[in-house]
Amino acid sequence: MKTDLEIAKPPATHDLDRLQAAAKKCRACPLWKTGTQTVFGEGPKKARILFVGEQPGDREDLEGKPFIGPAGRMLDKALAEAGIDRAETYVTNAVKHFKWEPAGKRRLHKKPNSREIAACRPWLLAEVESLQPELIVCLGATAAQSVLGRVVKIGEERGRLQPSAFGRTKVLVTVHPSSLLRIPDAASKGAAWKSFVADLGKLKR
Repeated sequence: MKTDLEIAKPPATHDLDRLQAAAKKCRACPLWKTGTQTVFGEGPKKARILFVGEQPGDREDLEGKPFIGPAGRMLDKALAEAGIDRAETYVTNAVKHFKWEPAGKRRLHKKPNSREIAACRPWLLAEVESLQPELIVCLGATAAQSVLGRVVKIGEERGRLQPSAFGRTKVLVTVHPSSLLRIPDAASKGAAWKSFVADLGKLKR
């Protein structure tokens, strides 16, 4: 019995431009029906650091670029404080379409499920294979699940370098910057911010 969810089949190439063009036509899961467009990764083709988030947000979906909304600005600020130039890194998401639910005139983020993550994972693996980065930074549990191929508890694995299935590439798990935006208490947000910057600071070392 055919379902409306399959596994993406990227072309056999290490050319990121060709991969991006192919991803625009992906119909492996139903999210293409509600997302405005595929939001592929962006950055230098020889980037040493690859950042992986969960999925594009509302603004990313409209403009077709990753991490340019509120979470992206938070990431930029943290990277600057940690002494890392975002322009030298590659940023992408585990899921390439925006999953959302309506709330009046707004579109609210909705977490991708395991089947959607699995359907989109070949695109992420193709990006990793093309880049051959020294380090992959997983921003949040969905990213970590896609990169490591298993369920990850952020609290248990956060902030430590660990091996991956991608040869010499190491993996660092931390929180998604959007989680900082949801902390209402100023003191708690400040502490969470310092921890996030500290995690990113390990990339310099």
